[in-house]
Amino acid sequence: MADSGALTLSLSSQSSQPATIVVGVTHPQTCLVLGARLRALREAGFRVILLSSPGELLDRTATGAGVERIAVPMWRGITPLADLRGLLRLWRVLISIRPDVVEFSTPKVGLLGSLAAWLCGVPHRVYMLRGLKLETSGGLKRILLLASERLAAACSHVVLCNSESLRTEAQALGIAPAAKLRVLGEGSSNGVDIEHFSLGPSRVREYLGIPRDVPVVGFVGRLTRDKGLPELFRAFVRILRVEPSARLLLVGWFDASEDALGRALRRRILNHNQVYCTGMVSDTAPYYRAMDVLVLPTLREGFPNAVLEAAATGIPVITTECTGARDSVVPEVTGLLIPPGYPDAICEAVVKLIRDDKLRRRMGRAARAWVEEHYVESRVLGLTVAYYQSLLEPEAADGLLST
Repeated sequence: MADSGALTLSLSSQSSQPATIVVGVTHPQTCLVLGARLRALREAGFRVILLSSPGELLDRTATGAGVERIAVPMWRGITPLADLRGLLRLWRVLISIRPDVVEFSTPKVGLLGSLAAWLCGVPHRVYMLRGLKLETSGGLKRILLLASERLAAACSHVVLCNSESLRTEAQALGIAPAAKLRVLGEGSSNGVDIEHFSLGPSRVREYLGIPRDVPVVGFVGRLTRDKGLPELFRAFVRILRVEPSARLLLVGWFDASEDALGRALRRRILNHNQVYCTGMVSDTAPYYRAMDVLVLPTLREGFPNAVLEAAATGIPVITTECTGARDSVVPEVTGLLIPPGYPDAICEAVVKLIRDDKLRRRMGRAARAWVEEHYVESRVLGLTVAYYQSLLEPEAADGLLST
């Protein structure tokens, strides 16, 4: 996001809400996963302010959740002068609002927002760790990202981790001491709406021209290197050698990020007559129902929402043993775990599931039951709300955190 133009504010007058919480992310794209979280906090009585770089998704998410918004221009990459301006802008915003609680996540605003909140003396500072970008970085960039994570954590009172494996990795990397790293419940920052993501009919195959009787391998998310798209496409080419009628359904967009796909690979994907690319869609639920199996060959995660959504829809998932991803599947029960970076492993796992209807249905039923037990949206967000309320009443906090 370009670092030009003044920050923009959209704030109502001071209300009678007991506490103000600022929820900040770097890029408006991340706002896509925040709607239910923001709404739950607002309905619990917080004055909620969403902060990110300017963009339509910031405005749309804030309006849909019924919360206020602040746009602060920020770059995703390492840009020292622009980052200094961003820090000053964030400091000015926090000084003017005087929030009771801040929750910053994603690397850039996680660092700048947490530092600004520390400088302002915000009484309750939370760094929400949604994943570790440094896991797919090397050299000087990895060193800088690790230093950034450590500084963001140092400026915060608590680091909420999205999953147990993410907490373990953060501790191993020395991002924060064990006492500061926390996971709410079983992990996940949102849970899943099991009424919306459920078994049922879908007209997606008809809409896309996919025959009813062919196996569909699905993917939902950003189409990038870190999500494993190069390996997935190579695996699909191999799958077609043994299952020539298979289709690959890619529900997502070609993200123009640092891990963007190269032009040649993108062209091959778009030109393949058995690969369907939807672009960004507002409601992914019908697309899951058109799939036989979801594959997330990711190289790094915090806790993947797409896996929970697929599981709630009764679809088995193939994902990797990477941080975060491995928490989202019960191996051989709700899906399969494979090593990252191996197209042959993806191919073998997909063929195993699409050739065994009984196994696929059994895993799908188990996946739905597992989500119903641990990851219903109201339960996960209830823990989130209770935790933030407990920051204002510390004696209520003990039962909310995993050990």
